[in-house]
Amino acid sequence: MHLRRRCMILLAVILTGMVGANGVVLAEDDRSANNTLLPVIPMGQGDACVEDTGFMRRNHMELLKHQRDETVINGVRSEQYSLQECLSCHAVYGADDIPVTVASPRHFCRSCHDYAAVSIDCFQCHASRPEPGDMPADHPFRIASPGTASVNGAE
Repeated sequence: MHLRRRCMILLAVILTGMVGANGVVLAEDDRSANNTLLPVIPMGQGDACVEDTGFMRRNHMELLKHQRDETVINGVRSEQYSLQECLSCHAVYGADDIPVTVASPRHFCRSCHDYAAVSIDCFQCHASRPEPGDMPADHPFRIASPGTASVNGAE
């Protein structure tokens, strides 16, 4: 009985230390105003998402896989659940007013994927930020001269 109790106390101390360390990292990173352990999810730029927030949090991966299959196998391209549409609304801009890539921990997709320890394989082939043509005409990233900014993948 004493051994079991000691093991439980040791486990509690270890878990408390792990949670405390994560809180310090978030506080130093200034990603959370209230020092919570939950991910900081940037707001989208549009009026409304293609589905309600709870549905998208639970099912976005299924929608993207279905869209992928429809496009690759059947040749059907719709914009409702396309990755390009997601990125154009959920782009997170850096201090230079250029959307960050998936290499940045501020990237919209990484906010939850890092928290859940789930890898993102979309951006091995796809751009991780909007293409210049997907942005407003007066946005500086869109009108940048060729070769001045990397558009695809990580910087």
